[in-house]
Amino acid sequence: MPEYPDITLYIEHLRSRVLNEPLEEVRLASPFFLRSVEVPIGAAKGKRVVELRRLGKRIVVALEDDLFLVLHLMIAGRLRWRPRGTKPAGKIALATFDFPKGTLLITEVSSKKRASLHVVRGEDGLRAHDPGGLDVLDTDLGRFREALVRESHTVKRALTDPRLFSGIGNAYSDEILHAARLSPVKLTRSLDEEEVRRLFDATRRTLIDWAERLRREAGERFPEKVTAFHEGMAVHGRYGKPCPACGAPVARIVHADNETNYCARCQTGGRLLADRALSRLLRQDWPRTLEEMEELRRR
Repeated sequence: MPEYPDITLYIEHLRSRVLNEPLEEVRLASPFFLRSVEVPIGAAKGKRVVELRRLGKRIVVALEDDLFLVLHLMIAGRLRWRPRGTKPAGKIALATFDFPKGTLLITEVSSKKRASLHVVRGEDGLRAHDPGGLDVLDTDLGRFREALVRESHTVKRALTDPRLFSGIGNAYSDEILHAARLSPVKLTRSLDEEEVRRLFDATRRTLIDWAERLRREAGERFPEKVTAFHEGMAVHGRYGKPCPACGAPVARIVHADNETNYCARCQTGGRLLADRALSRLLRQDWPRTLEEMEELRRR
């Protein structure tokens, strides 16, 4: 799912292409994409784009007459910039937005159509789509701490809860926790002051650094290769590969559709966290440390 760095990049490139331009036409290719009915999609036709902004992991296109298009790409939704008039083609197409300088194509490579578009009127209508999470890049340590300990969660769950923090998902939370040298399953209310500060600094630094890195990689080109797995990530998507900080193999926890990657040596004092599925299967044979894991591999 595109997160803060990816959404920021999308918005910056859209801003340079469509700000102050009229939305000439909207063509829907999937009946499941448009989720709102109160304001018809036709109301957006011909309206000028006056602002683009991020709302958590959503992209908001603000139009004249107090209209807002709220786009949530979910896991598999992506944006493509094409020559003006390009028509949606294939099963992955969701919609096209035609502008004078080109066409924004929205796609989703998934059989589960989760990406969504809402058309709303007014700031009150827009607020209904705001999960309310704190923007870590626009806050201080005190407010960060308050959000973090509001509920007793694991640090991983707290970081990815959109009601607590804005724009952070599975991928960058792994990178943040590795940078902060914290276990993903440590409870938020058990963190001491030094750990909270470390997490705050690592969160800001990770999001800023990756947004800048993606800017450099894209250059003037519209970002077409938005993915949860980037070359240069420390742990996310690198299961079994060496940690860039210490060389230990990156470990993982798998739960449902989510996978958490971490370095046991850097983050958990060498202790392997129990993977629900495998630990049930192996029971007493489940390795507790990196050393035990290496011993199993040698057998």
